[in-house]
Amino acid sequence: MTRRLMEGSEAMAEASIAAGCRFFAGYPMTPFTELLESFARRLPEAGGTCINAESELEAVGMAWGAASTGARAATGSTGQGLSLMQESFSEMTRAELPMVIFNMARGQGDYFQSTRGGGHGDYRHIVLAPADTQEAVEHTQLAFDLSDRWRNPVLIYGDYLTAHTSESVEIEPMEFPELPEKDWAVDGTLGGTGRSRTVNPLGVDKQSAGIDPEALWNRLQAKHDAIEREEVRVETGFLEDAEVVVVSFGGVARFVRHVVRSLRQEGHRVGFVRPVTLWPFPYEAVAAAAESASRVAVLEQNAGQMIDDVKIGVLGRAPIVAIGGISTDPSGFGVGDILDPAVIHERIRGVLSDA
Repeated sequence: MTRRLMEGSEAMAEASIAAGCRFFAGYPMTPFTELLESFARRLPEAGGTCINAESELEAVGMAWGAASTGARAATGSTGQGLSLMQESFSEMTRAELPMVIFNMARGQGDYFQSTRGGGHGDYRHIVLAPADTQEAVEHTQLAFDLSDRWRNPVLIYGDYLTAHTSESVEIEPMEFPELPEKDWAVDGTLGGTGRSRTVNPLGVDKQSAGIDPEALWNRLQAKHDAIEREEVRVETGFLEDAEVVVVSFGGVARFVRHVVRSLRQEGHRVGFVRPVTLWPFPYEAVAAAAESASRVAVLEQNAGQMIDDVKIGVLGRAPIVAIGGISTDPSGFGVGDILDPAVIHERIRGVLSDA
């Protein structure tokens, strides 16, 4: 497969098509707009459908309908637009409906929204946070597999840089283990038989004599417990003798990884932990990294959100220092000074000097 120079939005749309996605609906909002445009250009050529909906509410409803038939479907927006979709996200999770959701975020202020959600009830989404365009391509295909495998929505946490940066990438269909049959899909084949299906958040089918919500919720909890055990993904580096460990995620972590390597060459004992899945969060990896560290530094592009999960993982093993913060451009798209390696270098050096 030939490598191609592609903008992140285009690459993620191409990766979705390679994964079998044939329906996408969204409403334009930068930096999500370019992803929607890429789907609108490419999906019809692949025999699929892309709809520029009237709003985010219509978009998620359309995607819900497509996914209910068993088709691989996706939707997305920025964090602001995803706020309008939260009720549907919680309902579709309880309906066990596979769905891939793209958050092309403005910075990293949507961590709580992505990992905790704003909908009702006990529900969880798997959240993948790619650090660069090639990983976004791989995560996109992985997201469709995980969503079908667990019958659970999967959210890809991107950002402005992921959407707009052009990189040399390779896109080819990835191989995954065989998936279970979609014997729950409302595909019309059982119409008129008396055995037709329904996809709903109540755990009831058309032949059910009643509703037992507690049984449904306990079954979903058991599934989410299994996801939390089996789907943790994390990248670590230079932890063997690190006295300072830096925890970061997404596009920001790409710069942190570069700076940590640079500091290592200068002789500093610093390492990094990058949560690849924001949920399930790699608590055990963070705990192990903190065992011999004198400081754990958290660098995130917000007022302090992931640091709550880091505290749970560290659990008093070492002091935790926040070295991130709100950092954006005048447009609010999240391209701020914190993405400057020199700034990150200075902040980590400050923690090293105190260690």
